[in-house]
Amino acid sequence: MSEISTDPVAHNRRAWDREVEKGNEWSRPVTPEVIAKARAGEWSIVLIGYQPVDPTWFPSDLAGRDVLCLASGGGQQGPVLAAAGARVTVFDNSPGQLAQDEMVAARDGLDLRTVLGDARDLSAFADASFDLVVHPVSNLFIPELAPVWRESHRVLRTGGTLLSGFVNPDIYLFDAHVLDTRGELVVRHRLPYSDLTHLEPGERERNWGAEAPIEYSHTLTDQIGGQTAAGFAITAFAESPTTRTRPRGGCPATSPQRP
Repeated sequence: MSEISTDPVAHNRRAWDREVEKGNEWSRPVTPEVIAKARAGEWSIVLIGYQPVDPTWFPSDLAGRDVLCLASGGGQQGPVLAAAGARVTVFDNSPGQLAQDEMVAARDGLDLRTVLGDARDLSAFADASFDLVVHPVSNLFIPELAPVWRESHRVLRTGGTLLSGFVNPDIYLFDAHVLDTRGELVVRHRLPYSDLTHLEPGERERNWGAEAPIEYSHTLTDQIGGQTAAGFAITAFAESPTTRTRPRGGCPATSPQRP
């Protein structure tokens, strides 16, 4: 068992603050040019890999819509949607990630708010507060998913939409260090996987460093079945190929709606 001396959520908060400092690609804010285009009606965001989300998954008009970017800091999705006219709240576990959104908002004069917290607890928001929840690939850093889906359903208005991206759990079957360093698929782990339970003592630290984010796999039952159990109806699904490197990988995406 890999040894973590602190709460995994607190560990990942610090880990993602360090990823921001290192310039992780999912922590690099969009440019002023991207924001200018979004204001002119030319915009897109990603949930999975580098493939833009199908525009039909969004409301026909974002103007005035209340959008929650869930575990979606980094100065990317939130500012673009705000520039497109939505009222955006970015919720993330990392102050560093949220600071990227705040920087873009200040730089480009966007009306956007940020809230720090664990995606399993959205008690900062009242029931039926949002029309759209955008949840890009990030729940591999969250130990359990059922509260994420229940809370997303609670804060959405009737007819609202959750856009969710996640890693194909099959990737965790394989030895991640061998895959990352040699590109070879070597089956090693029983699923569902966790860095905290599936690695030898010190292995995670040797492979990625003691300060690297902790990752968890989740079954498709937890990912897709968990959404339907929370009350969502799946209305669309897409896949995107990716090269798997830690942290953050890629992924299917779903577009469930709150009946």
